[in-house]
Amino acid sequence: MAAPAPALAGIDIPECQAGIGTVILSPDSPKLIEGVQVTPYSLWPDDRGYFLEVLRMGKGMAGSFDPATTQVSAALSYPNTIKAFHFHLEQTDFWVPAQGMLQVALVDLRPGSPGFGEKNTMYVGALRPWQILIPPGVGHGYKVVGQNNAMLVYVTNRVYNPKDEGRIPHNDPKIAYDWELQHK
Repeated sequence: MAAPAPALAGIDIPECQAGIGTVILSPDSPKLIEGVQVTPYSLWPDDRGYFLEVLRMGKGMAGSFDPATTQVSAALSYPNTIKAFHFHLEQTDFWVPAQGMLQVALVDLRPGSPGFGEKNTMYVGALRPWQILIPPGVGHGYKVVGQNNAMLVYVTNRVYNPKDEGRIPHNDPKIAYDWELQHK
């Protein structure tokens, strides 16, 4: 198992109930982990493809991000790729799945939080265009679902700092997240 970064080595990983946690089907779900925000975004398709606006500085969920420290990045992942789990002590992430479909997994790693150990799952992307704001202390990751590549555009309120990022293996037995096909 990979160890968290030294500054984060003392994090207490909760003993979670096995499974995928609560599946979030609405952006205003009362079951969202405290501090996580979700909102739909608009796509403007035409015969050439589509356009989506990722971020307008000073507006929306990431409107409070300081332009001097905001970083915009993108990750292309192939079908069935799992990138999980990581978390931050100070950084807030703003995710915009711009292509394909993602199974997003969140877990509350904040010991003082009333939701410590809670898990959320969201299926987002081309068929459910949602933006997700992930606060510090909430572990996050994703799996590319379907037959196509997925593109995640993400905006952070701080430039990359490896001392602020912790990693937990996707198959950590304490988190016990079920990445297998759910057959529901």
